[in-house]
Amino acid sequence: MNIRHAKTFLLGALALGFLVSVAASHFNSYWLFITYDIAINVILAVSLNLINGYTGQFSLGHAGFMAVGAYTAAVITNQFGDLNPFAAGAVFSGALLAGGALAAGAGLLVGIPTLRLRGDYLAIVTLGFGEIIRVIFQNMQGVGGARGLSVAHGWTDFFWAFGAAAAAVYVVAALVHSTYGRGFLAVRDDEVAASAMGINPVRYKVTAFVVGAFFAGVAGGLYAHSKQFITPGGFNFMQSVSIVVMVILGGMGNTVGVILAAVLLTLLPEFLRPIAEYRMILYSLLLVVLMLARPQGLFTFRKQGDAK
Repeated sequence: MNIRHAKTFLLGALALGFLVSVAASHFNSYWLFITYDIAINVILAVSLNLINGYTGQFSLGHAGFMAVGAYTAAVITNQFGDLNPFAAGAVFSGALLAGGALAAGAGLLVGIPTLRLRGDYLAIVTLGFGEIIRVIFQNMQGVGGARGLSVAHGWTDFFWAFGAAAAAVYVVAALVHSTYGRGFLAVRDDEVAASAMGINPVRYKVTAFVVGAFFAGVAGGLYAHSKQFITPGGFNFMQSVSIVVMVILGGMGNTVGVILAAVLLTLLPEFLRPIAEYRMILYSLLLVVLMLARPQGLFTFRKQGDAK
């Protein structure tokens, strides 16, 4: 996705989000909440794609960043009672940004000491980070501990969810297609050659990690105010794996493909509900077949490159 298409996507999503939010009472509430899940998963998948797809790392800790954003935003908004729409919007946007900022800070703390590692070693470290975050929240009684935390406000709506998703897509596309973003692609393609050309791989890896963590934190805040109840178990290893699956299925370094995969993998379990006892078996089997048949990604139809 080039920057011109990303701008169009951003403006279109904001306009559509506003219109749907105004008419939200006329829509089926169940499917409306599913669309929120789609937008949240798009943010998570696109932000992880910056790390795994465009920079060539392999992170398994995205759910940890999501948890930081979710709990931070929930704790902030729980301090407020009923507010008028303008005040609620200001508080909510501040809470989302605070959650994203703390998640980005966590990404920086993880990235600086660990991103000299590669491949499986980096995956293990980020997996450990995600589990550490989950256990910390599980033992923090101030945020409910293992019992979970009730979120007072259900402020996530179509406008906030898809506005944030469009912003994530735009920022990632703008970053990748900038002069600075070429460093991400250079590090992904050949880290040794990039170093020989004067590019500092750790700097670009940490930048990608921080930006990806920020948007994961924002997605966590939206998730908390959509579900209105969060527990540490909702941010476990399987949540990180599901985000990685979206990136791999959509095509590493393919923003459009990752968006489509996020939509597909959010809707697929819903369509399999009539056969609930076999749902996870069929879901897993379908993923195995797709990865065997299309290892380059289900939605990748040309050679991966920076023009996408």
